Amino acid sequence: MKILSYTSKYTTMPLLALRGLTVFPNMILHFDVGRTKSTQALEQAMVNDQEIFLVAQKDAVLENPSSEELFEVGTISKVKQLLKLPGDTVRVLVEGINRGKIHSFVQEDPYFIVEVEEASIEEETESIERTALLRAAVEVFEEYAKVNSKISHDTLLAIVSLKKPGQMADTMAANIQLKVEQKQLLLASFQPEERLRLMTGILKQEIEILTIQQSIHSQVKQNIDKSQKEYYLREQLKVIQEELGEKEGIKGEIEEYKVRLKKLNPPEEVEEKVLQELDRMLKIPYGSSEASVVRNYVEWILDLPWSEETEESHDLKKAEKILNSDHYGLEKVKERVLEYLAVRQMGSPLNSPILCLVGPPGVGKTSIAASIAETLNRKYVRISLGGVRDEAEIRGHRRTYVGAMPGRVIQGLKQAQTKNPLVLLDEIDKMSNDFRGDPSAALLEVLDGEQNHKFRDHFIELPYDLSKVLFLATANTLQTIPRPLLDRMEVIHVSSYTEDEKLRIAMDYLLPKQRKAHGMEKSQLRLSENVMRRIIQSYTKEAGVRNLERSIGEVCRKVVKEFITYDKSYVRVTEKNLQNYLGIPKYHYDKVAAQAEVGVARGLAWTSVGGDTLSIEVNTMKGTGKFELTGNMGTVMKESARTAISYIRSKADEFHIAEAFYKELDIHIHIPEGAVPKDGPSAGITMATAMVSALTEIPVRHDVGMTGEITLRGRILPIGGLKEKILAARRAGITKVLIPIENQKDVEEVGEQIQGEIEVVLVGSMEEVLAHALTHPIDEKVKEEKKGR
Repeated sequence: MKILSYTSKYTTMPLLALRGLTVFPNMILHFDVGRTKSTQALEQAMVNDQEIFLVAQKDAVLENPSSEELFEVGTISKVKQLLKLPGDTVRVLVEGINRGKIHSFVQEDPYFIVEVEEASIEEETESIERTALLRAAVEVFEEYAKVNSKISHDTLLAIVSLKKPGQMADTMAANIQLKVEQKQLLLASFQPEERLRLMTGILKQEIEILTIQQSIHSQVKQNIDKSQKEYYLREQLKVIQEELGEKEGIKGEIEEYKVRLKKLNPPEEVEEKVLQELDRMLKIPYGSSEASVVRNYVEWILDLPWSEETEESHDLKKAEKILNSDHYGLEKVKERVLEYLAVRQMGSPLNSPILCLVGPPGVGKTSIAASIAETLNRKYVRISLGGVRDEAEIRGHRRTYVGAMPGRVIQGLKQAQTKNPLVLLDEIDKMSNDFRGDPSAALLEVLDGEQNHKFRDHFIELPYDLSKVLFLATANTLQTIPRPLLDRMEVIHVSSYTEDEKLRIAMDYLLPKQRKAHGMEKSQLRLSENVMRRIIQSYTKEAGVRNLERSIGEVCRKVVKEFITYDKSYVRVTEKNLQNYLGIPKYHYDKVAAQAEVGVARGLAWTSVGGDTLSIEVNTMKGTGKFELTGNMGTVMKESARTAISYIRSKADEFHIAEAFYKELDIHIHIPEGAVPKDGPSAGITMATAMVSALTEIPVRHDVGMTGEITLRGRILPIGGLKEKILAARRAGITKVLIPIENQKDVEEVGEQIQGEIEVVLVGSMEEVLAHALTHPIDEKVKEEKKGR
């Protein structure tokens, strides 16, 4: 091992400042000197045994550096040769002798003279660590030589043959390209092993940089080769086209676009824009990215149906037949379409209506759109808006963006290839917005009959007439649709199907469809209406018929399996063996009680899957006037209960109830199925009836159902969802239903068959409700009590 240290003596010698150059010991090189100060230092060195101290200056730009602007460590060198060149320039050949460190400056003008503390080398015995370090350094340098073609084979052999760590590090540093700061760091490292380790680290970093650099050069070369190949092939193609007499490249393409434009017969503004873009395209160099942008834009414009229309069918009888053959019910929707056709048949230039069908899932909102398109002889385009949150989805992206394209409306018209299709905006209530914009705001222009004749897509940048497009939107709720957007649409409410409607849909549409889908004839699967009604009641609970169709499909699959397994010719599904196909019934509905009970009244409720009945129970107990409400009631329902008890307190005399009952009795109202949340004001009269029954001990008729909101004065206010509620009453076996008198207009929506089975009573006050609901009048009970006394 060798240790480098300083000698105790100082040697005085001239100093030469180097710009962008570092000299290492044992290194021979030549360089040109032009500065006067440097030339004088060289002349003085030739006088004093040819020794000179070579030091790099910190900033190579400086013409006359001071002592502070020089590095402290340099190389004691011997001047081998001086050669004067024209122009006061001297070429000097030097050999690095040893490292040195400036101790002090003797003089700075007219040239530098310094006292140099020279490094000395003390020899020690060799070690295993030094041998391992030398081998590791050689391996790294060999790897560096592989990625750097500038390292000659002779240089590599010379470095491999060195046995001294310090000398090896200096020789490596002298033969590779490094920054002055890195070389100075190596020069200032006086310990040989430490210097070699530092050199090895620098080499590894250089290897990584050179590897990445080679990869980049390779990629660039491949791209250049590809471009040259494409250019060569294009030139060949031009020659071939000329030989065949064909129009050459871009000019021929532009001529084709012009022919298409003439056939398209677009508005004048569109024609001018296309011709302008084609002239621009001719000036753009072939293969440029801008050319592909212009080409894509022109293609989109030429693909749009600017004047193409389908001839609309105005045959009312045919239209009605198509609508009825595809869908059962949906009378309001069918009627509106037929009205539109009737007006068009009169020759009126009526703009297409913008309809919004609102209703629960599975009632046929989306599927009827295709039937309406067939009825009107229009092309059908469906645009799904569920989850759309970017305004550009509707209005398109501007052409400045990479990969820009028109919005979904323009894309749909391209798909339809006609300017008067039926466009279905499916799930319009499920759009959202974020930092990219609000798509519902972009739809305002699309769905405004006064504006959409000049709709401008951000990509097309030309006015497009959407006034002849029939827009049909679907939604499950109106709550999430912004008011300005809702105001532009004609809302048609699609209610849930009745049990009879589901039965007809299942027998006439779903069952034949599933038979055909499973490869069966009508005679192979025999299923009666009673069995189908059982499937509807016990295995589905929905407003539409999606789950009903799945249940029918499940029955068909199991029947087909029986055909294959047991070689049967037909299968009859009955109420007895239905469980073999669909399993244990999933749902059950409450039926009316066997007899009238005190404090129990039957209410009618609306749910998202149709109507249902609620049994409201009231108990009174001696206490301190506590009022308990249980059964997972919402705020509105709780307020209705408090309104009812206030009404009863105000009528205590008429009902022959003790005036202090609210102080002496605890009243507890409970609605069973506590896990199900319940809310709304329509249970007001039901809770009031149950409380009056409990306080007067007069039973409530078990076959009476009721719905309505109560006020403090006992008036009955109208409610919603009447059709679903009456259907639920019919299913539960209720024979009389009490509804607010203001809901008389809604009774007509209920089918004649249901009205024939259920007596619908219109009530306007709580007194009328009690007269129909209680088993006998309150006054009659009081007379009986007096007679008993």
